[in-house]
Amino acid sequence: MHCEDCPIRYRAVCAQCEGDELAMLEQMKFYRSYQAGQPIVWEGDRMDFVASVVSGVATLTHTLEDGRTQMVGLLLPSDFLGRPGRDQAAYNATATTDVVLCCFRRKPFDQMMRQTPHVAHRLLEMTLDELDAAREWMLLLGRKTAREKIASFIAIIARRQAALHKRRPGGRMQLDLPLTREAMADYLGLTIETVSRQITALRRDGIIEMAGKREVTLPDYDRLVEESGDDSDGGTLS
Repeated sequence: MHCEDCPIRYRAVCAQCEGDELAMLEQMKFYRSYQAGQPIVWEGDRMDFVASVVSGVATLTHTLEDGRTQMVGLLLPSDFLGRPGRDQAAYNATATTDVVLCCFRRKPFDQMMRQTPHVAHRLLEMTLDELDAAREWMLLLGRKTAREKIASFIAIIARRQAALHKRRPGGRMQLDLPLTREAMADYLGLTIETVSRQITALRRDGIIEMAGKREVTLPDYDRLVEESGDDSDGGTLS
């Protein structure tokens, strides 16, 4: 796949690259594919690459000393895996669905960052977005009801899908949930029974429509956002 034809071209770390810069990326990139359930990298492993998620969804988990694991994040299309200047993985990354990564060899990519300020600037923007998402996640886990958590999760996926296509979320939308109900329960700090009950309640109330276990239609995105306890921009309602 050429960079110009990449589906995440205008959301990934290379979004502002053109001409010679794209040619440099073409020389250092390679693709890796993972099947659903397959580990991408283990916490503490040496990473000789950084990568952008081209398609699919992966989970990030952290393992405690006693062996327990906690899901700490999701990697969605255009998200960045790895950290320049750090050669060890901070978290376990596992493919939730089939995943394709566009990988960059670490040393050439680090050098390009030093020579190309807008690549470093774009990565900084993405890092700040990740920080905002982490703060949103703290609020979700600490203060929201089970119904609000489910609605918030679906709204987050809807916003990301719209952004990938350079659109604002709104109106009637269709999307695929990236996690099973069991994984959603783990991610949201709920039981699988609670997740199932809340999805059923949202469907009964006309907030969402379901086709199968993961295909979701939102008749009205703004109504879903109201159920999440947030305003239309994702901020919390006072």
